[in-house]
Amino acid sequence: MPLYQIISLISTWAIPVMIAFIPLYAYARKVPVYESFVDGAKEGFGTAIGIIPHLVGMMVAISVFRASGALDFLMGFISPLLRGLGVPPEVLPLGLLRPLTGTGSLAYATELIRVHGPDSLIGRIASTIQGSTDTTLYVLTVYFGAVGIRNGRYALKVGLFSDLVGFVAAIAICLLVFG
Repeated sequence: MPLYQIISLISTWAIPVMIAFIPLYAYARKVPVYESFVDGAKEGFGTAIGIIPHLVGMMVAISVFRASGALDFLMGFISPLLRGLGVPPEVLPLGLLRPLTGTGSLAYATELIRVHGPDSLIGRIASTIQGSTDTTLYVLTVYFGAVGIRNGRYALKVGLFSDLVGFVAAIAICLLVFG
């Protein structure tokens, strides 16, 4: 069976199996599943209210980054290096936006898929980057701010490094499997 079919089979069944397994496992361990869910939902409302100021601050910072031309400057500087490595430079903004904003990176990935097609190499790389990286600065700003963590410098370094590894791995795996 080709690698592509194996990956497709795993991705088709991974989420349904997890959705079925987690409540069954909790039930077997005598955890009150529904009550635990309701209690978690109640806690979530307080957290949601607490993160609003941090969320607004992060959105303003992202808007300034994009409107200032800093994103375009970075793209122009790194694009020749990517071309030399055989990587489509169109995916670079996604790698730069993803640690900053989930919504902005999703909008950019959607645009790449619309222009190049979902089965194109660029579309597959964009989709894989979306699933292989996280919105590190968003997470640090919003969630660390909500729980009162003031010194997140090590978390920032590790988070951005893991985003870089996810970005490079997504490209390498897509080039290996689809390229």
